[in-house]
Amino acid sequence: MKKFNKISTTAFLFLTLTTAFACNEKKQDNTVTLLSHSLQATEPSRDNTVQIALLLDTSNSMDGLINQAKSQLWDIVNEFSSAKCGNGTRPNLQIALYQYGNDNLSSSEGYVEQVLDFSSDLDEISEKLFSLTTNGGEEYCGKVIQTSLQQLPWKNNPDHLRLIFIAGNEPFDQGRYDYRTALGNAKEKDVVVNTIFCGNYDQGIHTFWKNGATMTGGDYMAIDHNKEVVHINTPYDEIIIELNSKLNTTYISYGALGQQKMSSQKEQDYNAYEMEEAVAVKRAVSKSSRLYNNKNWDLVDAYDDDAFNIEDLETKDLPKELQQKSKTEIKAYVMAKKEEREKIQEQILDYNTKRTAYIAKHQIENNTGELENVMIQALKKQAASKNYSWD
Repeated sequence: MKKFNKISTTAFLFLTLTTAFACNEKKQDNTVTLLSHSLQATEPSRDNTVQIALLLDTSNSMDGLINQAKSQLWDIVNEFSSAKCGNGTRPNLQIALYQYGNDNLSSSEGYVEQVLDFSSDLDEISEKLFSLTTNGGEEYCGKVIQTSLQQLPWKNNPDHLRLIFIAGNEPFDQGRYDYRTALGNAKEKDVVVNTIFCGNYDQGIHTFWKNGATMTGGDYMAIDHNKEVVHINTPYDEIIIELNSKLNTTYISYGALGQQKMSSQKEQDYNAYEMEEAVAVKRAVSKSSRLYNNKNWDLVDAYDDDAFNIEDLETKDLPKELQQKSKTEIKAYVMAKKEEREKIQEQILDYNTKRTAYIAKHQIENNTGELENVMIQALKKQAASKNYSWD
């Protein structure tokens, strides 16, 4: 009986560890051979998700910060697309967005607003970023951190990476809600808070932005949010943009939101192009990555989802060009679009490799975006503690 209890205890501990550390490599353990078949069948979770809440000051002086966020979203997505867990799986990415310090927001809510709940929809994230405008106001860092901790559905798996990036330029201790209480709550949830002061590095230290980061093991960073990012044009930009237009023709909308989401896709292409041609190129690269998935409205992405069955679709949910076709014909059409899309995406990525090499050769100084740099550096550093690596 004692021997049985000992094995049972070992089994329980093994189950606990494999469940908790989903991103870690599976370790060889001789005790596994002693366990039951049901224990040997236990697998670590394959659904690893990185959650990032971006808290942006949208008071009058923050136009440069908002513009950097709009233009550099795609750099961050493209960098993250090559992240890999220790067990070989690729993590998902969810981004939430808050604004604070804007006089247009409710004073009773502390001038804080959730702009977007955690989302993996890159078009939606872009749309919400482009909706931001500046005005006012009163910037309460403690309040916006606490609000994001309360409102967002943070995952509780200890192996998942949960990050807050808060950016602004007023003292970190403003407002009636003590920022130290908010940070204590973040630490309890294993949420790492990174602070980005828009201004002089030492001034940010004196106004508690560094303290705001160190309390949860985060990074303190200072940026010039008004820095002009100089994009280097390459011979491959127009080719990639043209390929992006062809890529859009491979999407097959379905369901109630299909046409609306397809229009949104084109609108976000336009928003990126209006900022800079280089931003449109980076977005096209993102659309060729694993993170750009639209299974909720696109038949090609949905077809790859095990939970989706094309047989369950009603005729009215299909685009007009497919409503008179048989199920067999629809499947053949979807597979043809899938093959076409994969070829275009492969071409975009090949040209982007040449593009990045061209930029590296012709770039005299570091002209990459300030916000992009600090976020990627902090993300990689903190991801390493959860056994992530980059290709």
